[in-house]
Amino acid sequence: MHDWLTGFRGGEWILEAICEMYPQSPLYTLLHIPGSTSHKIESREIHTSFLNSVPGSARSYRKYLPLFPLAAERLKIADEVDTVVSTSHCVIKGVPKPRGSYHLSYIHSPMRYMYDQFDAYFGPQSGSSLTVRIAARAFRPYLTKWDRDSNKNVDLLVANSLFVRERIRRCYGRDAVVVYPFVELSDFWPVTASNLNSLSLVDEKKEDYFLMVTAFAPNKRVDLAIDAFNQMRLPLKIVGSGQDESRLRALAGPTIEFLGSVSRQAVVTHMKGARGFIFPGIEDFGITPLESLAAGTPIVAFRAGGVTETLTTADTEFFTEPTSHALVLAIQRFLDRERAADFTIDRSRLSQFSRDAFKAKIAELLASRTSL
Repeated sequence: MHDWLTGFRGGEWILEAICEMYPQSPLYTLLHIPGSTSHKIESREIHTSFLNSVPGSARSYRKYLPLFPLAAERLKIADEVDTVVSTSHCVIKGVPKPRGSYHLSYIHSPMRYMYDQFDAYFGPQSGSSLTVRIAARAFRPYLTKWDRDSNKNVDLLVANSLFVRERIRRCYGRDAVVVYPFVELSDFWPVTASNLNSLSLVDEKKEDYFLMVTAFAPNKRVDLAIDAFNQMRLPLKIVGSGQDESRLRALAGPTIEFLGSVSRQAVVTHMKGARGFIFPGIEDFGITPLESLAAGTPIVAFRAGGVTETLTTADTEFFTEPTSHALVLAIQRFLDRERAADFTIDRSRLSQFSRDAFKAKIAELLASRTSL
């Protein structure tokens, strides 16, 4: 089960790996835009909720958030199913499981826009209309109560980081097992036993630009990066798209280039060519920073969220205040370190974030039918 199939980003990488483990299993989701994900996901029996039949819902599904719990509750899993695996950041974990079955739910995050990041999405400075903000505040108690109650349907919550595990404890009052997501390391450099067991300096040929690869959502803080690079008049390329795109484009100065949604190979090429990767938001885990390291590119990152578990001061210049001024100072420190050749990337430790390691840990949990 997966919340919706409308694109291919970090959550869909996780779903694809689980689909590889169970190639014949049907897939349940609220909404599906055919062709929006990978062949491994699309080439199976896909069941959708009633929302999929609402005209325009696939492209504007966020406006139907108050109906998501009802849509999940009305999805019907076949009675003979004995194991359910969900990857959830919204409501899909609330689909009723068959009697006697076991449900493992891989949690990317409790609904951040209803809990600790509500103001970022629906506060006065969020860019949301007054109508949307009033509606969000009205439905918030109902959605958070339903979300907590739906956990009775789950035998094991699996968090994608220690950061999310703590958020699960705080929001749900339950514990979780941590299984880190994976990075497709081989996309960025040939993975062999020899080069996994040694340190490597940043050695890719670099061009004169910094890079972001991100969805345009409030928690990504693309606005901080735009403001900082406007001030410094340094070139920044931004790969991605999303709900805030029009607002962000309006903020951008002449040194900032929006590349839109590009191919996987283009992402790899841009990451290898960038002198630095910019990561100013709070992510639950953060796959793209690890991809940047695999590409041989050091990072400027906000010291919060999942990156505190995966990045080090050897490969990253951190900043600790969520302001454009703090980011400007961090970029200046980055440039000083770059001139001094002070960045070192330890690619050997990236092996713990492989696809095979992820699948093995999920399979182990399912075999033991662990409950918490």
